[in-house]
Amino acid sequence: MQYGLIGWPLGHSISPQLHRRLAGVNYELHPLPEEQFDRFMREKDFAAVNVTIPYKRRVLPYCAQLTPAAQRCGSVNLLVKGPDGTLTGDNTDLAGLTFLLRQNGRSLTGETVAILGSGGTGHTAKAAAEELGAAEIAVVSRTGELNYENLAERYGDRAFYLINTTPVGMAPESGVSPLELRAFPHCNGVADVIYNPLRTRLCQQAAAMGIPACGGLLMLTAQAAAAEYAFGAATPAEETVLQVWREVLAERRNLVFIGMPGSGKTTVGRLAAALLNREFIDCDEQYRAEYGITPEEELLTHGELYFREREEALIRGLAAKTGCVIAAGGGAVLREENICALRENGLLCRLQRPVAQLQTAGRPLSADIRELARRREPLYRAAADFTVENNETPEAAAAAAVRGFRQF
Repeated sequence: MQYGLIGWPLGHSISPQLHRRLAGVNYELHPLPEEQFDRFMREKDFAAVNVTIPYKRRVLPYCAQLTPAAQRCGSVNLLVKGPDGTLTGDNTDLAGLTFLLRQNGRSLTGETVAILGSGGTGHTAKAAAEELGAAEIAVVSRTGELNYENLAERYGDRAFYLINTTPVGMAPESGVSPLELRAFPHCNGVADVIYNPLRTRLCQQAAAMGIPACGGLLMLTAQAAAAEYAFGAATPAEETVLQVWREVLAERRNLVFIGMPGSGKTTVGRLAAALLNREFIDCDEQYRAEYGITPEEELLTHGELYFREREEALIRGLAAKTGCVIAAGGGAVLREENICALRENGLLCRLQRPVAQLQTAGRPLSADIRELARRREPLYRAAADFTVENNETPEAAAAAAVRGFRQF
């Protein structure tokens, strides 16, 4: 391997894609189990490699020298082998995180910053907060003086900016948050270094409270750009970094249709998928494929509660996919867990059609369609990122949905 990434595991890394787009670099993933780590570091069979969890601090003893950034962070995410075979440890996560914060309008000057996590990325976040002028920095860990048990007591009434550097909430265990943000009503901003999923539960909590929040994809892109010198390429310009980030974000996002039964989610979703050249997933069709029974038959046979439990499990799996168009069942919004799961990687488009035009045949829950609409429409409005009217042709609705999707 000449250039690449080491860590364990690496199943969800998009670093090769980023480096190809940023500078045309041939970049490999090298999953490195712990039992092979020492041998890999002794052999040094590479020109330069990025380093991720769990090795950002374990590589330190192998480095002959550290850059100022690595010294400040106390961790390394880039190893560069010199002509004499010695290793220089660098940290481009620092540049990536400061880029993320500045692009989101956070200078941190004079602010209090709370950092979740005391590992390598936590040290990097502390260095970034210092560089950006934070007046007070508090590091939260599981066993430290400031921990998750006493954080609400000490900071529940204080204004602060929150940076999550823990892996809590990262795929495939994405349905959790490192803390309950509602216990901190004066938190004035959130940065989560996790990029998979695109919208973590922590960021979703922040959005629900009206708190500005940003995920880690831009940080990942910017740190990759800062490392290009080690891979024999020029450092990309700021606008190139932003453009690659926008492209990757758009490609990974799902377009998710929600709305009343009979509003045309399947028809419009298929057309939108064709316009975007993406896989289309209909949750009702997937339900039948997964469980061997249609949602309508399930409702009539086993009742709504049983159906909703199985639907939730199905949606949790489908929501982890990226770059798809998904048509959710009409009642998916009845459970908050479904909405949160679909939001992780998706933008939710509410498909709106006049009640008089809604199809009710073969739909057990649509006997009183007006009452159903009265109860559900507020849930669709609250869950949606944007709304499209489907009162003309399905083609027009699909085109409008694609336009709305691309504007985010």
